[in-house]
Amino acid sequence: MAQQRALPQSKETLLQSYNKRLKDDIKSIMDNFTEIIKTAKIEDETQVSRATQGEQDNYEMHVRAANIVRAGESLMKLVSDLKQFLILNDFPSVNEAIDQRNQQLRALQEECDRKLITLRDEISIDLYELEEEYYSSRYK
Repeated sequence: MAQQRALPQSKETLLQSYNKRLKDDIKSIMDNFTEIIKTAKIEDETQVSRATQGEQDNYEMHVRAANIVRAGESLMKLVSDLKQFLILNDFPSVNEAIDQRNQQLRALQEECDRKLITLRDEISIDLYELEEEYYSSRYK
């Protein structure tokens, strides 16, 4: 199937940065989600009042949820970057698509040429018959 090709250093570095971004974003989502679950547990009485602790927990959950959303958006951007990388750097499939389109257009050109030749031959025969009729008629 697809042969594994050696990538230039810049492409290899770019792919490594994509891999690092992926791991960092997934780790961020997991860490923030874990912390939200930990915050949701009701703890024993502390020095801070329950209302104050509740507000602090609520604020922390909002911040962590925002961090999860940011990491999710970063993952969506990463997917977009990967698609762009694939489109711009997948020369074999681009060349294959171009070759396939060229073959389709050549086949269409050959079909049009055949139809034009057939039409030319038919018109030539009809014109010959009309000329013969004209020159052999008494009205010329």
